[in-house]
Amino acid sequence: MNEAGWRRSVHHRYTMKPSNNKAYSIHIEFPYFYPNSTNPKPRTPYSMIQYNPKDWFTFIFRVHKGDTIRILFPLMLGIAAYSGIIIFLEKEYFQLSENSPLKHVPLMHAILGGVISFLLVFRTNSAYDRWWEGRKQWGDLTNNSRNLALKLNALLAKDDLENRNFFRKIIPAYAFALKNHLLSSKANWELFDKEVENHITQHIDKEKHIPNQVADIMYQRIGQLNAQGKLSDLQLIFLQEELRSFTNICGACERIKNTPIPFSYSVFLKKFVFGYVMTLPFGYSFTLAYLAIPVVVFIFYVLASLELIAEEIEDPFGGDTNDLPTEKIALNIHHNVDNIFN
Repeated sequence: MNEAGWRRSVHHRYTMKPSNNKAYSIHIEFPYFYPNSTNPKPRTPYSMIQYNPKDWFTFIFRVHKGDTIRILFPLMLGIAAYSGIIIFLEKEYFQLSENSPLKHVPLMHAILGGVISFLLVFRTNSAYDRWWEGRKQWGDLTNNSRNLALKLNALLAKDDLENRNFFRKIIPAYAFALKNHLLSSKANWELFDKEVENHITQHIDKEKHIPNQVADIMYQRIGQLNAQGKLSDLQLIFLQEELRSFTNICGACERIKNTPIPFSYSVFLKKFVFGYVMTLPFGYSFTLAYLAIPVVVFIFYVLASLELIAEEIEDPFGGDTNDLPTEKIALNIHHNVDNIFN
């Protein structure tokens, strides 16, 4: 069965009446995928690669979707051709002797090799720290969503189906709103995929910050329950910590996404790697002759791959295969909250 046959949309509409006595409605729509069970299938192609870290054979002899060699292959061919030309000119055309000063170029590479290694390690570690910090923030969002649902499930009356159903849908809606807010390829106002219409209507301003507006809806409903006497002042304070954490998590994710590695550092490292690799054939031609071609290509592959990996993981909220599976985490939040209220 294809994906279209699995889709089932569940619609919920709630009417809210804030302090200004002006009622408005909220329409939340969740798409599911049911092949023949209650386990949903991820709705977008943006999913993190799942792998067995002990399977060496697969890693070495297969070119995976996230493998840097797919991106670098044209450049590797160009480096190979360049190295071949340099070696041909030195060995065949100019016929440089063993006493040529160019023979000592590898001494420069030996000195700079430690510097470039240090810079690449620092670059990769900085990028991974950003990736891991993003994962911790989404882990906190999962836990706080569960905690808020558990508290509301305990505080709200069992027969208060309107409010229970409202929070059962609005809490995971924040995770979906934040997911699409952080996706570079998505418009900031989208709450779910483009194919899903009427996610939140009438009161959401598409030009403004969607996660903040979803959080504001929850704040207003909590305040309304307090005003109606369904929640005491102490219980209101009890819930505000969880609500505040949503905005804190959003701000932390935005800080990661909107503050890349400094431009000058990134440009310098790329120029350094390029210059280092382009000078390798001049010295290696004397000791390795034409065998220097695969050696230079392999060195370029290693150094450039580290920079590419760092570029990919420094923004953990994109749609790349090595980015965080925010879609999966958001769906997990939805299932957890749904199970708590049910």
